[in-house]
Amino acid sequence: MKPILFLSLLVLLYSCQENKAAAQHPEQKPAAKPVAYFMDIHNLEPGKVTLADVAAAHEKDLATQGKYGVSFIKYWVDEQKGKVYCLSKSPDEASVISTHREAHGLIPAVVYQVTDGPEAVMAGSNAMFIDVHEMKPGSFTAKDVAEAHEKDLAVEPKYKVNFVNYWADEKAGVIMCLSEAPDSTSVIRTHKEAHGLLPAYVLQVKQGQ
Repeated sequence: MKPILFLSLLVLLYSCQENKAAAQHPEQKPAAKPVAYFMDIHNLEPGKVTLADVAAAHEKDLATQGKYGVSFIKYWVDEQKGKVYCLSKSPDEASVISTHREAHGLIPAVVYQVTDGPEAVMAGSNAMFIDVHEMKPGSFTAKDVAEAHEKDLAVEPKYKVNFVNYWADEKAGVIMCLSEAPDSTSVIRTHKEAHGLLPAYVLQVKQGQ
């Protein structure tokens, strides 16, 4: 057999063996990183931020988020106090921050990894509020918050409040409740009667998404 023909047959045989091995052991794609819910908070200049401003920044987030595997869901703005709350699903805290940094440069003051409560239907007839409970880190579980929320739901009709959702960071000891109510006092009274856990502060907000 001629040397050139012999070499060609060897190359063909080796190629067939490689293809067979590849078929038997297909290369697996790396598993996608699991995502969690995050709530990040921006402390901007009081009276200097509007819902329209945040809506424009949010559009930039949406244009950038895919690069970091983030999905921004909703946001809330307290125009008077200059506070912005952003809810997202993300692989990690760093991805949330990187998206904001690249999109518009507004870095959040804090990012909480949170559990997400069941969302109620919004009535749309009252103002919206976010009330924040600051508790001892590790002092409650997601089950504890769910039970307290059920107590809120049982009491809320008395004060014409509609608790829409809540988010809790067990590690940080922070619980954030979203509601519709006639005023902030009604929110506080509902919490007080339901379980006695009063918020550290209550913000009147506007929602965007």
